[in-house]
Amino acid sequence: MIDATTFLLLLSAATPILLAALGEMIVERAGVLNLGVEGLMITGALAGFAGAHATGSPATGFLTAAVAGAALAMLFAGLTQYLMTNQVATGLALTLFGLGLTAMFGRPYEGVKAPQMPGGPLGVNPVIWLGLLLVPLIWLFLNRTRAGLILRGVGENHDAAHALGYKVRAIRVAAISTGGALAGLGGAYVSLATVLQWTEGMTAGAGWIALAIVVFAGWNPWGVLAGAWLFGGVTVLQLRLQAAGSAVPIHILSMAPYVATILVLVLISARQKYARSGGAGGPGSLGKPFHAIR
Repeated sequence: MIDATTFLLLLSAATPILLAALGEMIVERAGVLNLGVEGLMITGALAGFAGAHATGSPATGFLTAAVAGAALAMLFAGLTQYLMTNQVATGLALTLFGLGLTAMFGRPYEGVKAPQMPGGPLGVNPVIWLGLLLVPLIWLFLNRTRAGLILRGVGENHDAAHALGYKVRAIRVAAISTGGALAGLGGAYVSLATVLQWTEGMTAGAGWIALAIVVFAGWNPWGVLAGAWLFGGVTVLQLRLQAAGSAVPIHILSMAPYVATILVLVLISARQKYARSGGAGGPGSLGKPFHAIR
């Protein structure tokens, strides 16, 4: 039986992954594959910490992180949507750029303590509530609004959407910036609410986990929530086992969340190969470059 404390730990561990994965899901629903989520998260982690430290306000820090994530994502958007660079290569470069940039500018903040965050409703961090609220809101947007259906149409067949008069590039740029802002928020949660200080490379592969969860979720917000909770649950389990003095080596326990994610991806891949069903695959135009025909 999970007690309240364990459940809150699960929610906390899942929140940065949930925010980043929801953002990447929006991007991929628009037909764009951004492998730079890790770079966006680590940039948000530093920008959020710097903003909160400068003002003494965690809320300002989270706002700064969202702006920084969106700004860096716009660089990716400009390169892939207008200069037509390869999305996979550009996303990988974005991750390396974010990691290098934060390693350089983060040195003055090493060893500095983050300002304390105020409690939210029921004593739960407000950002946790934000992540939970975004799940149904994004589902409603994608499935019950005209704008959401247009975004999905662009992701499924960008040529058909363009023929109908929709501005494919503008829609994708908006999706990419939104995804960057959410990834930035996820990174800031790590530095301001989890670790409570700045440490180089502190996101520790969370961006890659978020990318995997989007596939696990079948590009569905509720599936993203389930995947984030799965990751959070495994993370809390390995921490509890470490605290209990488990005989399993600590390095093996630390690997557990990532091993679980890899196993999930293997199962998803096998399911898609041998029992492919409707909605199991990604958007039809995912990762494909768009060339406007005048």
